[in-house]
Amino acid sequence: MTQLLLDKDAQDLLFRAARTANSFTDEPVAPEQLAEIYELVKYGPTAMNLQSLRVTAVRSPEARERLVPHMSGNNAPKTAAAPLTLILSADTDFHENFPTTFPVAPAARDDFAQMPVEAREDMAVKNAFLQIAYLIVGVRAAGLAAGPMTGFDAEGVRTEFFGADSPLRPVVVMNVGRPGPDAWFDRLPRLERDAVVTEV
Repeated sequence: MTQLLLDKDAQDLLFRAARTANSFTDEPVAPEQLAEIYELVKYGPTAMNLQSLRVTAVRSPEARERLVPHMSGNNAPKTAAAPLTLILSADTDFHENFPTTFPVAPAARDDFAQMPVEAREDMAVKNAFLQIAYLIVGVRAAGLAAGPMTGFDAEGVRTEFFGADSPLRPVVVMNVGRPGPDAWFDRLPRLERDAVVTEV
């Protein structure tokens, strides 16, 4: 008997049948769809509720032309053809929102402002990756496919879109849309539970 409360169709949609898409149809992804996805996934936990993820939706041909040259190898043509591409960044100034997001610690904003930016960057990036994982599941929940990529010139993207002095650190670029022809590579093996889970 299953120990999961989520029904099998939902499990398949979010995990078993879901794949990383490498091509997409030209069907647009509406801003309203992205907004609903965010409204679902914003509840995922982060350390001190810091919510460091920032999402830049690349839709216009002009913005896409600025992004594609910074993508590595086969990631460039995939990004050029996707209906929506998200630049997913970690905000190293996440502490500026603490009066709203972490009001239980009134001194936290000033405490973090005095830290070296490298210390905040470590926290920002780790927690942005957590939120990106939630975002991928949210994209799948919307019936769309995600193609997350880390093969790109992060500093180039940062300078191009945010400026060299920006507190934003791009960590993932993700294409989003309806899967197109030959969207899937063969699924690669997953590690079995005994290789991953240890009971102590």
